[in-house]
Amino acid sequence: MRIRGRRYAGPPPKEKHRINEAIRVRQVRLIDAEGEQAGVVDTENAIAMAKEQGLDLVEVAPEASPPVCKILDYGKFKYLAKKKEHDAKKKQHHVVIKEVRVRPKIDVHDLETKLRKAREFLGAGDKVQVNMLFRGREHHFRDRGFTVMESIKEQLADCSKVEREPSREGNRLIMILNPLTK
Repeated sequence: MRIRGRRYAGPPPKEKHRINEAIRVRQVRLIDAEGEQAGVVDTENAIAMAKEQGLDLVEVAPEASPPVCKILDYGKFKYLAKKKEHDAKKKQHHVVIKEVRVRPKIDVHDLETKLRKAREFLGAGDKVQVNMLFRGREHHFRDRGFTVMESIKEQLADCSKVEREPSREGNRLIMILNPLTK
């Protein structure tokens, strides 16, 4: 649906809290602007008290009986809630599995480079999946692959613990390492 040359985005997002005249119950448990309990008050009186102070009556606990309402500046309340939510998201760390690929015939220097990268991932708090691919005749020398995996496990023992021991999955050998918690 188009309105005057613009796309219709739908109705505006619904507010989480009911404010002022949107509160349709007869009585509410009121908390004033200083945070003190004023007891159970008629909704009309509570709205009048809020308007008198130039603030809003906001329903903060609608499931309570009677609902709990606070007298506060609703714009500031929304801003602080959004800021708090943003800070909480910033502090979260999503565990990511990083992959390090090696081959059974890997050279010493190449292995050191891969280990340095794995150590970096573990230091950042991410899991590391060590993935070894066997091709062609390498399938006959799987013991060489297990030896390389054991070497990796030993060299990363100071910064990781093994979540999943090296195991075969088709033509691959896979091991998962967790970072050590401090």
